[in-house]
Amino acid sequence: MNASRRKFLDGLLGLFSLAGLAALAYPILRYITPIKKREDSTLSVVASKINVLTPNTGKLFKFGSKPGILIMTPEGKYRAFSAVCTHLGCIVQYSSKDQQIWCPCHNGWFDLNGHVVSGPPPRDLERYTVFIKGQDIIVKKEKA
Repeated sequence: MNASRRKFLDGLLGLFSLAGLAALAYPILRYITPIKKREDSTLSVVASKINVLTPNTGKLFKFGSKPGILIMTPEGKYRAFSAVCTHLGCIVQYSSKDQQIWCPCHNGWFDLNGHVVSGPPPRDLERYTVFIKGQDIIVKKEKA
């Protein structure tokens, strides 16, 4: 009877050890493996009405789950970009004084074509297509 009790306790100890090891390994594995991001399926949105912006102004708008920025250039043309800075994901804004897009987090600057002018951003802003339909300014993301 003593041997069977010892065998039972050894098995129970092994089971608890295995459960403890799994409890430690699971968070480590979750940390190491990258999260699969769901791509936002939004391809176009109404960003604004045509009478909202004036030349040399900008406006943030919601593009699916991320922000976008719509700009009316000093010449009166519309441009739209992702408003997420390519450096650390801060939200950019339009500087009318400088006629450039500015990231306030680390002083990154982009021109009106979304190209990096200065600062730490490693890539240009994602550019969207803009067209007008009636009174709406529609911004469209090109499929990759």
